[in-house]
Amino acid sequence: MKMRNQWPVLPLVAGLASGLLTGCGSESGESGGTGSSVVMGMSDDVLATDPASGYDPGSWLLFNNVFQSLLSFPKGATQPEPEAAKDCSFSDDRATVYKCELKPGLKFSNGDPLTAEDVKFSFDRMLKINDPAGPAIMFPSLDKVQTPDAKTVVFRLKVPDATFPSKIASGAGSIVDHRQYDAGGLRTDDKAVGSGPYKLDSFDKDRAVFSVNSDYQGTAKAKNSGVTLKFFHGDRAALKKALEGGDIDLAYRGLTATDIAQLDQQDDTKGVDVVEGTSAEVQHLVFNMKDPVAGKIGVRKAMAYLIDRDALVKNVYQGTATPLYSIIPAGIVGHNTAFFDTYGARPSKEKAAAALRADGINGKVRLTLWSTPSRYGPATDQELKAIAGQLNASGLFQADVKSVAFGQYEKDIAQGRYGVYVKGWVPDYPDADNFTAPFFGKDNVLGNHYANGTITGTLIPATAAQSDRAATDQNFGKLQTIVADELPVLPVWQAKQYAVARDGVYGLEYCLDASTVFRFWELSKS
Repeated sequence: MKMRNQWPVLPLVAGLASGLLTGCGSESGESGGTGSSVVMGMSDDVLATDPASGYDPGSWLLFNNVFQSLLSFPKGATQPEPEAAKDCSFSDDRATVYKCELKPGLKFSNGDPLTAEDVKFSFDRMLKINDPAGPAIMFPSLDKVQTPDAKTVVFRLKVPDATFPSKIASGAGSIVDHRQYDAGGLRTDDKAVGSGPYKLDSFDKDRAVFSVNSDYQGTAKAKNSGVTLKFFHGDRAALKKALEGGDIDLAYRGLTATDIAQLDQQDDTKGVDVVEGTSAEVQHLVFNMKDPVAGKIGVRKAMAYLIDRDALVKNVYQGTATPLYSIIPAGIVGHNTAFFDTYGARPSKEKAAAALRADGINGKVRLTLWSTPSRYGPATDQELKAIAGQLNASGLFQADVKSVAFGQYEKDIAQGRYGVYVKGWVPDYPDADNFTAPFFGKDNVLGNHYANGTITGTLIPATAAQSDRAATDQNFGKLQTIVADELPVLPVWQAKQYAVARDGVYGLEYCLDASTVFRFWELSKS
């Protein structure tokens, strides 16, 4: 699980869409890597080509296409299935021993055979390096990896963890060639050797070039001959211009809500299609429980009664998000509407005032909302200003907004300097555990001094041990009710995931789902 303050670099422009996707066109193009190459632009950077280091959306995009994992998420699915593995399963009733058998004939892109030794090496290496910007933190339950033979891998866990298959299906489960990587250090040459459907041919600060890996043995079938990824380093205007001018075939990550709305209205004249997919990205307001103002339950409840999510989604995000009334987003098993049930959807000045009076607060509440530009989306500062406006319009608050650079923002949160601040979250894997344990478990990433013994001692361990994920509903429901009552966070919105493609580009509908896996191999161009 993600047990540190590692939040997305630049989230998708904006909650989970309905099951139908829009603007997708019909599937076209050849399979087997013989179609045209595709040029893709995004405003994120890829911060690492070594999977022992990268823990950001851009890096995981690279990992999911260049490296194999034992399991992977099929398009549109939230349950992992075999990829490099022939099969995997827990071999005990406690979910503490997980065994995988590899497929025969696996090779890395350089021709080296992939065996159980490489799988063990990859996990041992990641944990040994334990890079602060890497995914080792997801595996606190992993005790050791054993290889009884060249085709068998056995993971022994310290405690039951039914989410372990989803964790190893993510970018954190990338398998590297033990002959090509240092067991004790990260690669620094910007190269990558994996066994995934694509090879990384070149990488620099402005672009990454990928070609189809002819040695790949897995479930993906490439519908193009390669992908070139252009980086726009946060310059959203340049990304939009490149798309409209035909310099790129598609834009993913970083276009503003206004851009999306405009392009959607102009798709006939601009020759582009806006493709909307599902997403489990969320954003919360976080309350410092030790703050002299935000630490008061009356203040937190008053804010919960006053914030108008519908207005934020309409006016700030132009409909590119949906209101969120749960810490577990819609589309993820365990989701409920605890915050809607407790505080309602329509703002109530009367209930807010009553909550303040019940806590002995009679005058206006002076409050600063803290934000950071870009990190959680280009409209985050605007959103918090709108929230402050809603609070002030009630006559119960005197709120303002301050925005600081992300580096300073994280340091100040760690030192407890903020009472209310914003956090966004793109999941590592599509399971309710990844929206609860990182926030409310031991050593959680929020930095807000919140702890609840029932959550940490009973509910999180119980849900982690339940192999039937549908059977976790009751315990996750209890957890969400506790959080709604105690209000250490206030969910605000859930993102919709978008990409914009020029006419003749197909397959994007298979790249935008709650697994957060962007599948290069599904793209084709006529």
